[in-house]
Amino acid sequence: FEYETPEGLSLDMAQPDAKTAIEVDGPTHFLKCTKGTQRVENGRTKFKSRLLRQLGWTLIRIPYFDWDALNDAVAQDSYLQSKIRSNA
Repeated sequence: FEYETPEGLSLDMAQPDAKTAIEVDGPTHFLKCTKGTQRVENGRTKFKSRLLRQLGWTLIRIPYFDWDALNDAVAQDSYLQSKIRSNA
């Protein structure tokens, strides 16, 4: 599924003709916060998102903590459909 843009950016999944990408973000995409449970994207992840948007891509991010909280395939499918619809 991994795709590399002409600019050299790696995407987990992509539909290049529509310039739509899905990125599955594991723990390394987030800063470690000492207070609370709020997770903040790290600088590298934010930069890549901004760069892709500047290049005309629609980016759908799937954070690991959202995905891990889903109990079954039905919940996962519903979650993905919701993310795709909200970015259409």
